[in-house]
Amino acid sequence: MYKKVLVPMALDHDISQHTLEVARALSETGAEIIALHVYELPQGSVSTYLDKSIVEEAFQRSRNALLNKTEGLEGVKAEIVKGHTARTIIDYANDNGVDCIVIGSHKPGLSDYFLGSTASRVVRHAHCAVHVHRRP
Repeated sequence: MYKKVLVPMALDHDISQHTLEVARALSETGAEIIALHVYELPQGSVSTYLDKSIVEEAFQRSRNALLNKTEGLEGVKAEIVKGHTARTIIDYANDNGVDCIVIGSHKPGLSDYFLGSTASRVVRHAHCAVHVHRRP
C-alpha cells in the first residue's frame, strides 16, 4: 500500500514495536520505514540552568536508545531530530515525501480534550494518511 512510512517513537512507551508491526502490514514490498524520535530540548528558562554538555549527553542517550530499539529490524531506518514533537513529525513527513504516518496513542484524558495529544495534532495537520494505533 505505502512506499514510505513514518513511525514516530516515544522511547519511554512500550508501543513502538506494535506501531512498527502495523507499519510493516501497511507497507508494500520494499517500502521504506522510518523510525523517528523527536528529542525535545529543555524549554525557556530551564535551558539557561542546564550545562550544554548535559543536554548533549541526554541527546546521545536518546540516540542510543532509538538505535537499540530498531537494531536488527530489516528495512527500518532510525532517525532522531530535535524540535517540538507534533510539529516536527508533521514537518519531517512533509519534507521527506512520507505516504503514511503510523503513530501510537494512549487513551485520551480530560486534558487531551483541551490541549490535544501529539497523535491528535498529527492527525489534524498531516498532509498524508495517518494510522493511529491504540493498544487495548
